[in-house]
Amino acid sequence: MNATIFATATAWSYGLALTGYVIVLIRVSRSSRKSAGGRLLLAMLSATAVWAAACLALSSAPTNPKALFVASVADLVRYAGWFAFLRYLVYPSGRNEPIKASRRLAPLVGVAIVLAAAALLGEGSPLRDFVAPLGPRAGFLLRIILAIFGLALIEQLWRRIQPQTRWSIKPLAIAATGVFGLDLFYYADAMLFGYLDVDIWVARGLANGLLIPLLAIATARNTGWSVDLHVSRDTLFHSTALLISGAFLLAAAGAGYYVRYFGGAWGVALQIELSFAAILLLALVASSGRFRSKLKVFVSKHFFSYRYDYRAEWLRFTRTLSTESSLHTLQVRSIIGLADLVESPSGMLFERDATRGFVSTARWNVPQTDAVEPVDGSLGAFLQRTSWVVCVADYRRDPTGYAGLVLPEWLASFHDAWLVIPLASGPALDGFVVLTTPRTAIDVDWEVRDLLKTASRQASSYLGQVRTSEALLEARKFDAFNRMSAFVVHDLKNLVTQLSLMLKNAKRHRDNPKFQADMLETVAHVVERMNRLMLQLRTGTEPIENRRHVDLQAIVRRVCTVKTDSRVAIEVATGESLVVAGHEDRIEHVIAHLVQNAVDASPPGARITADLRREGTDAVLRIRDQGAGMSDEFMRERLFKPFQTTKRAGMGIGVYESHQYVTAVGGSMHFDSSPGTGTCVEVRLPLGELPLAASSPQAAEERVA
Repeated sequence: MNATIFATATAWSYGLALTGYVIVLIRVSRSSRKSAGGRLLLAMLSATAVWAAACLALSSAPTNPKALFVASVADLVRYAGWFAFLRYLVYPSGRNEPIKASRRLAPLVGVAIVLAAAALLGEGSPLRDFVAPLGPRAGFLLRIILAIFGLALIEQLWRRIQPQTRWSIKPLAIAATGVFGLDLFYYADAMLFGYLDVDIWVARGLANGLLIPLLAIATARNTGWSVDLHVSRDTLFHSTALLISGAFLLAAAGAGYYVRYFGGAWGVALQIELSFAAILLLALVASSGRFRSKLKVFVSKHFFSYRYDYRAEWLRFTRTLSTESSLHTLQVRSIIGLADLVESPSGMLFERDATRGFVSTARWNVPQTDAVEPVDGSLGAFLQRTSWVVCVADYRRDPTGYAGLVLPEWLASFHDAWLVIPLASGPALDGFVVLTTPRTAIDVDWEVRDLLKTASRQASSYLGQVRTSEALLEARKFDAFNRMSAFVVHDLKNLVTQLSLMLKNAKRHRDNPKFQADMLETVAHVVERMNRLMLQLRTGTEPIENRRHVDLQAIVRRVCTVKTDSRVAIEVATGESLVVAGHEDRIEHVIAHLVQNAVDASPPGARITADLRREGTDAVLRIRDQGAGMSDEFMRERLFKPFQTTKRAGMGIGVYESHQYVTAVGGSMHFDSSPGTGTCVEVRLPLGELPLAASSPQAAEERVA
């Protein structure tokens, strides 16, 4: 680029930047002088305008040492203005913020600014001779450090601001990123090639001028520059990790340049190997749990007055306990949640057993143990009495601090044991958690103990809910078994009634061949029903076969024939043959129960009718008796409930079971009764429409098999 073109391009580039910053400076000076943030903004804009003017003057005399000196000083003053303004936004005065962190970094940044000035200023600089042996790249490296520091301030500002107010600071963040990002590229290019690129230097003016609208928008949105920030440990953790990573990469880059410069023919290869090893080392350190633990402790210790961000820790602990999709059980998640609070890598849980004492029920990253701690032992009694968090290391140094405690042999021989945390959601001790030595040294002070005690109570309440749920589930299983047993006993009672009736009639009709045939058929039917009951005991209360076509007319006639005796007469009225979809033995059981109820309720000489008819798409069976009947209150409140009956010797589950089955197959059951007038029960079942294969007994048997 010749001198004329250079002067013209520089004049336009930095002239436009100077004009823009002066206009914004005048506009901001009218409204932003009252607050500290506004004054710092004015200082930053003034320094930038002076820098643009110095660069504009340098364009007319690019080789003049004095002009170069002024432009370099103005550039560093511009950096100082940006740093002061961003530092105020990140650490506003008057707030309880970790200001001491920026104060510790301020001398380092100041030294970098001085050395950068010495490296870039003219021959008249008093520090020129001091930095001359380092070569021109020393100044470029220091300017890269300043640019990275500016980007780190922006990143920290963006993380700390409340999400709902980020729109107000977004233009400033973009503008500042543009300023430091362009300079990082500019000096990184110079670091790579050993000299400053003139074209990039010329473009810097116009590029900074393009950021003026963003600064104007940000100023309009923040007239007082009082930004609502939220400081979190995650923010400082990530910012600190970013700074450490940047410093490490810069050191690796400097070492790589040194190896390449002095390595001779092997320089390039050695530089590549060194860069590759540096990246591997960075990835290894970044993924190290021990490194992350040490960094978290460092941030909490040096940047905050309290060790924990209680809101974040409590949310994380609760999320760990309540994550049901985790591969770990609640017992293991309880260990993990407590261990994460103190950076412990492993632990085990002991819970109270009704007969043995405290036994190990879960472990995390430790071997299984068969240790059992008695409830009345020294450790259990001490935890029950004091609810203290026992630090095993402190106990080994001075046992007198834990009066009355004697460590059990299994715990004393456990060399990695560190903390014993009691679990108690009430007055009784439910168990305890043993955590191992943490990844980094942690002082077990009052804050750690209080947090662990509070978290352990929540974990104990979760574990108590699980134990209660398991006990309730077990009780429900016993209840289901008892209910099934009651149904089976009820079915057996009906079968015994059939056999008793057959024996009663056998004394009078034992020589009748027709009766003998009916008796054999009845015995065979009872045997089949008892086999089905035994199979039902093994498989549950549900039917053991799929529904199929059932001839309802044949079942009604067979049941009424079996139930007829000398006391009452049963009249059967059926029309056409009606087929329904269901389970033959269950339907027969329902009808037999209803007919038997009618027989039991009827006085001697009474008449019972069983009327089976088609009504639309339903088969309707009505059974009428002349018995004692039932009250409206009983039918409304107790009839369809289990273990409710009007019989003296009844079990009260027949109607309940029958109603459950009829409803399950799509039917309905209705009772019409009043005291002294008898009862009419109506059973309505939908007519069967199943494929022929489903109605085949052979097919059903194959499905059961």
